[in-house]
Amino acid sequence: MTISESDLGELQTAKSLLENPGFAAKLTNVVGAPIEYALEHLPESVASSIGSVTQSALEKALDAAVFTMKDAPGEESSSLWHKAGVAVTGGVGGFFGFAGLGVELPISTSIMLRSIADIARSHGERIDSDEAKAACLAVFALGGPSESDDGSDAGYYAVRAALSKAMSDGSLVKLVVVIAERFGVQVGEKAMAQLVPAIGAAGGALINLAFIDHFQDMARGHFAVRKLERRYGEALIQRIYRELPARG
Repeated sequence: MTISESDLGELQTAKSLLENPGFAAKLTNVVGAPIEYALEHLPESVASSIGSVTQSALEKALDAAVFTMKDAPGEESSSLWHKAGVAVTGGVGGFFGFAGLGVELPISTSIMLRSIADIARSHGERIDSDEAKAACLAVFALGGPSESDDGSDAGYYAVRAALSKAMSDGSLVKLVVVIAERFGVQVGEKAMAQLVPAIGAAGGALINLAFIDHFQDMARGHFAVRKLERRYGEALIQRIYRELPARG
């Protein structure tokens, strides 16, 4: 069985999105400093609290009924107002620095999750199903560094396999705990960027725009792959995905 040229092009685009430079690289373009290096010098008090803040943000986002939008698979997504929302919350975060992260992060995460669900719906997902909700949450685990991410094609499917195992009992709550571990990496990068001296409210807004832009890209890639898997079967799409060249 083969796939059409247009679908092959969509799969190539999805792979390019999923393998784009990570969130830290995008932040470096915003704040002009190497975030990876700065993370190594993150204050211990900040680093130790990021895990709890991250898990709490995901739990609150899940409880915020972000999936109450109309279940209309294929409806075109709209990203602009979601970006506007996180820009405002990022401005608050930039003004208060790390002290405001515990307040700002649950709000921005809820907005991002709704945006992810919007993208999922545009790719034919039935967002009222637990499977689609889990797939939306999974986006927060994509695009983060791990040992397997050096081989990005393996990394994407390896993350999905790990999350599927965590979801084996059907518990979204358990899935949140696993996702929080990976999402916390990007949250740490975001927190580090907001600790840059004089970043201010305007810089905080730009950081949050980079934040949501990163996860919207991950969502577009992820749900394009899932759509093609529904059409052709997961085994075929996974094989072709691995064979496609990496393109930035």
